[in-house]
Order: sequence, then C-alpha cells, then structure tokens
Amino acid sequence: MVVELANRVKALTPSTTLAITAKAKELKEQGEDVIGLGAGEPDFNTPQHILDAALQSMNEGHTKYTPSAGLPALKKAIIKKFETDQELTYKLNEIIVGNGAKHVLYTLFQVLLNDGDEVIIPTPYWVSYPEQVKLAGGIPVYIEGLEQNQFKVTPDQLKRAITKNTKAVIINSPSNPTGVLYTADELFAIGKVCLEENILIVSDEIYEKLVYGENKHISIAQLSPELKEQTIVINGVSKSHSMTGWRIGYAAGNKVIIEAMTNLASHSTSNPTTTAQYAAIAAYNGSQQPVEDMRQAFEERLSIIFDKLVAIPGITCVKPQGAFYLYPNVKKAAELTGYHNVDAFVEALLVDAKVAVIPGSGFGTPDNIRLSYATSLELLEKAVERIHQFVTSKSSIVNN
Repeated sequence: MVVELANRVKALTPSTTLAITAKAKELKEQGEDVIGLGAGEPDFNTPQHILDAALQSMNEGHTKYTPSAGLPALKKAIIKKFETDQELTYKLNEIIVGNGAKHVLYTLFQVLLNDGDEVIIPTPYWVSYPEQVKLAGGIPVYIEGLEQNQFKVTPDQLKRAITKNTKAVIINSPSNPTGVLYTADELFAIGKVCLEENILIVSDEIYEKLVYGENKHISIAQLSPELKEQTIVINGVSKSHSMTGWRIGYAAGNKVIIEAMTNLASHSTSNPTTTAQYAAIAAYNGSQQPVEDMRQAFEERLSIIFDKLVAIPGITCVKPQGAFYLYPNVKKAAELTGYHNVDAFVEALLVDAKVAVIPGSGFGTPDNIRLSYATSLELLEKAVERIHQFVTSKSSIVNN
C-alpha cells in the first residue's frame, strides 16, 4: 500500500533531539554510564497534597466528562492565581484549560491563523513554536535575539519584521532554552509596537515561578489594560508544580479567541483529563511551599554549576535568570576540539564523554547547546567535569 501523507505533516521539521536521544538510549542499554542533561521537566515528584487530591477526586466519582474549556472550579483557581500574582482580572469565559500548555498553543494557532499569516518568533525559540505555526498554515518569521543582548529582541527588530501578513508575535519569558527574563520596560516597549501595529501578543509564561536572585517575572498583560486586551497568556502547572505528565495548561485573554478555542477543543479532545483538573485545583489552591522549595533547589544548582561551566575553555554563557536551562555558546570549544560544527561536537560528547546535551540547531542557534539542570547536583557536577575533560584532552591532541 502506498500512503500519501498530508502536506502539512510533510512540512514539519524533524526534531534535532531525536538522534541524540536515541543514541543516548542505545548506549545506556549497552551498559554505558550516560548522563542525560536534556530533560525539559523538573526532577521532583508532584507534591503530595496534589497527589492526594487526585486520588480523592477519583474515589468521589469525578471520572466523567467535564466542560470542554475546563472545570469552573479550576478556572476560578486560575483566575485567583492571576489576581494574586499579576493583579490581572479575567472572567470565566476568558479562560480555557487544555491538555498541557503545548496543546493550548496548538489550539490557539489553529483558530488564529489562515494560510500565509505570519507569526514572529524570536530566536532562540522553543522547538514547537515554528512547527505549530506551520501546521496551522502560518509562516514563521524569525528575529534574532543576539547573545550580547541576552538573547532578547528589541522593539526596532520587531518593527522591521512586521508586514501586512503579521498576525502575532511570541514572547517567552523566562525563556526556554536560554532562561533569560524580559524586564517590565523591555516588555512595555515591545508591547507599544504591537499596539501600534495591531498584532496579537502570545505570552508563554510556563516558567513563571522559576525565577532567581532579585529578578521578578512580569507578564506583559499586566502592564496596561490595552496590552492585556492584546495578549493571550499561556501558562500551566507542568513546570511550576512538577506536573508535566498531568497535562494541564491554559490560555487567558480575549473571549472571542477563547470561545473559538473552546469550540475546537470540543471536537478534538472533548475536555482535559478530569482527574488532572482536580489535581491542578489543589496545585493552585493548596500550599505553594513545594513550589518555592523546588525553585530554591534549582537556584542553588545554578549558582554552583554556572561557574564550573564557563571555566571550560571555549565556552561562554549568558547567566540564566529563570527556568532550569543553561544555553552556552560552544562554537569555539568545538573548533578547539577539531569539530566542524556544534552538532558534531554534541555527538562526540555523547560517544566519548557519555554526556547527552541538546544541540542549539534545534532552537534556531547552531552555535549553542542546551543543558538542563533539572537533575541532581552530583550528576550535574560529574557531567560538567566530563565536558571539561573532553574539551581539554581533545584540544591538546588537535593542537599538538
């Protein structure tokens, strides 16, 4: 049988992480001591009170369909969270709960984009942004977040990228993969351009709770009533409450967009998993101490591991202000060790040093790699030591 796939699927770019992930798995199965730093999820279990609430909901018979946009009780918990954290006020019909923030984003682009509509995506970007835009018939338009500007884009860059076909811009703060955070002034300046040009702001705030030092997360929607109206906020409990597998995310914003997303969800997923919704209610209404404990653990790891990483010859790194990733530039390290590009360096790092990292080519910046510090400090220190030894030993061979 000859199968002809849909053009929309053919247009997808294969994940650059797949080859590394498959190779790391193969080596582990062969008994190799591989340290994986590719994790995009916290290494903590979901807090106990959330687990208890999920079990209680099942025992009480809450195992049936719910409204497509989510339980009213969960929406109310989300609304309360917005009021507490950002002093933002939303109504029930301005919130949709979905099967993870990724699926909420997918649904948003499906209801927002027509063929040929453009979405501006700053680089480095989370790998699914451009693919989701393409699946909706849209065209990703990239603007470069320069390393010397902490990977952040400027209002002038945004203005130059806007055309008559521009529908939206994506802002991810704190960022995956860089961990950088936009300030209120930076967001306001970007928002001003969006208001002038009448383009929608998609604000991905999934790492909101994981911010370090004196830094503070700011939502662009909280800066003015006009920007709130122009913004769709994307968030969820996956990263903040270590609930990646529960698949609960949500969008907040314009009720016309939210209604369209709800209609689409009713024909695609019916509703988010009922048990997971009750767990999310407990996540937001219960104690937030586990969230803070996890944040402090990540901050401690970052403070220890960052200096060790930048001490490696040929490696520079913008220090993250949030999330749980390091995004060093390793182009010079690759050259020192005799590799023609960073992808080859990453592959050799896995085979020779038994450390699995994600190449930056998948995030739109081929000179970088992404390392997750969502693993134990012991393993992190061992991994960075292996990278250091790999670079110094290889570079001495190449240069002799």
